[in-house]
Amino acid sequence: MTETPPLTVLADDTAYAEAVQLAVDSAAAYYADGTSTLDDDAYDRLVRGIQAYEEEHPEAVLPSSPTGKVAGGAVVGDVPHTVPMLSLDNVFGAEQLSDWAAGLERRLGRAVTVWSVEPKLDGLAISARYHNGRLTQLVTRGDGSAGEDVSHAIGTIVGLPDRLADAVTVELRGEVMMTASQFEEACAKRQAHDGTTFANPRSAAAGTLRTRERPYVCELTFFGYGVLPPPDDHSDLAVRLRELPHSEIMDWVAAQGVQTTAATPVAGIVAETLERVQERVGEIAAVRPELPFGIDGIVIKCDLAADQAAAGFSSRAPRWAIAYKLPATEKITKLIGVEWNTGRTGVIAPRAVLEPVELDGSIVTYATLHNVADITRRGLMIGDSVTVYKAGDVIPRVEAPVVHLRTGDEQPIPIPTACPSCGDSIDSSQERWRCVRGRACRAIASIIYAVGRDQLDIEGLAENRIKQFLDAGFITDFADLFFLTREQLLGLERMGETSTDNLLAAIEQAKSRPLSRVFAALGVRGTGRSMSRRIARHFATMDNIRAADAEAIQQVEGIGPEKAPVVVAELAELAPLIDKLVQAGVNMTEPGATPPAEGEQTQSGLPLASMSVVVTGAMTGPLASLSRNEVNELIERAGGKASSSVSAKTSLLVAGEKTGSKRAKAETLGVRIMSPEEFADQVSAFL
Repeated sequence: MTETPPLTVLADDTAYAEAVQLAVDSAAAYYADGTSTLDDDAYDRLVRGIQAYEEEHPEAVLPSSPTGKVAGGAVVGDVPHTVPMLSLDNVFGAEQLSDWAAGLERRLGRAVTVWSVEPKLDGLAISARYHNGRLTQLVTRGDGSAGEDVSHAIGTIVGLPDRLADAVTVELRGEVMMTASQFEEACAKRQAHDGTTFANPRSAAAGTLRTRERPYVCELTFFGYGVLPPPDDHSDLAVRLRELPHSEIMDWVAAQGVQTTAATPVAGIVAETLERVQERVGEIAAVRPELPFGIDGIVIKCDLAADQAAAGFSSRAPRWAIAYKLPATEKITKLIGVEWNTGRTGVIAPRAVLEPVELDGSIVTYATLHNVADITRRGLMIGDSVTVYKAGDVIPRVEAPVVHLRTGDEQPIPIPTACPSCGDSIDSSQERWRCVRGRACRAIASIIYAVGRDQLDIEGLAENRIKQFLDAGFITDFADLFFLTREQLLGLERMGETSTDNLLAAIEQAKSRPLSRVFAALGVRGTGRSMSRRIARHFATMDNIRAADAEAIQQVEGIGPEKAPVVVAELAELAPLIDKLVQAGVNMTEPGATPPAEGEQTQSGLPLASMSVVVTGAMTGPLASLSRNEVNELIERAGGKASSSVSAKTSLLVAGEKTGSKRAKAETLGVRIMSPEEFADQVSAFL
């Protein structure tokens, strides 16, 4: 059964007319200055709803309808295109792609033997005109027949050279956008100028490209996706460019010094079967969350010029190309409140409460706000329409307010003057505010964390039992657990002899955990389980860690100049707790590790020395009984570095059952992949 894309259902002619006007107004605002009353997904749903209504009621179609028009008919340009600059039709799944391909092949009367598969960049299409190799004019797509001259942007667009490698006269077509870093920089400049920020990278790029007079300059990025010789040019080069496969044309474009996606994880490929096309769609979708620029789909097209010519064009789109749309990772919704919570280390963190919105396949009602400084920088207010962003498995975050949608009813976000957990004072000397009581504010949370499976792993210590100990005054932190007596526990409700003896045995066993587990239990800010293992293996003993200054701490991989002083300060704050642990006889050494002076010699002979290893899926064989943290500990005992994400620096992926995007990304990057059984054989000496 073919997938049905979501759409806005229109009940009658009145609703249809209102939808048409909303779509036209939204498109006009977007193409004018990058603003819009709708996010991309909402606009697409609206237009599909309009199209569906028109198919059922052809007599009601309005002349202003956006269907069948480039840019929704909202833009009128004054610079004619030499060849129409059209949009793409969309599909929303594998079955629709298959249906489209079958229809194309019926039109051609033959099978398509070579497909081109490329990312659909989330920016603005432009035409870059070169004369004798020199960039002379930039024109937006406009209505497809004519666009707007934006040549004032020449010199501000990375990837679009002023001169080509050859002195040729051609028209390059591509996408102008902002990368993540360019967007952050642009927001900072706008914030400093007028106190507002851009809503998202796409609108920031649209507004920046069209703005002629602005007291600050925002950098843009260009990716080329095609080239056209002048229509009246019959030179050898022009003829060749008209006859070359698309994939070879892109090689020529890159050779001219123009940026393409060739050097990115989503580089275009050629595929001989639709099955390989679909595989590549999955591969591009898998790496999408980690790209430094936005994509909203994948473009599939006939690679051969003969197939393109035979397929031809409709009024708004080429028949030989289609856009395979991916789920939206960005939506506009309302910020209806902010909750303030105190974490286990005393850090006070705000959380945005949102009008529920569907984002990347899930309903989002909460999002990250980070801290007070972040709220201030973004200029957020209660009642704002806000852009909410989600990438892959990352927790959604509020990107920015959509300032042009403000009504005047928005209210400032109330900032707490006391700790929301205990009511004590707040230390606001750093960006991340903290209760002055620190860990003592949320003692139960820090103890629950410390005794968890991946830290001290004390079986039988549930939250209600810890609360019972706190209420009785037996403990104030997790170190006090090691001083509990049998008599104390037997005097508590629901503590019989068997449960008491079992708990005391589990606490005694926890004393022998490796230093990495003990350090993780401390909950030092800026570190986690993986970083705790690295610190423990680097220094070998707690004494060495406590004696290290910020410069020495920085020698641990992953700790920079900003984090190191925080770790040193945290260890000083935790000194009484660590002293109690030492007094209780808790282990303070890391098995197999040596101090820094000798450490360089210890790693070279290990099977995973200098390797970055990622584990994904359910483990089988000898690793089946291990938790993910225990597998990561195994990796680091064998000399490797355990990582949670696949990148170009990954040496090995251990892929178990039911793997997902990490395996696809590893295959794309050419990372070596092992089964759990193969990996267990390699590190068997450390199991």
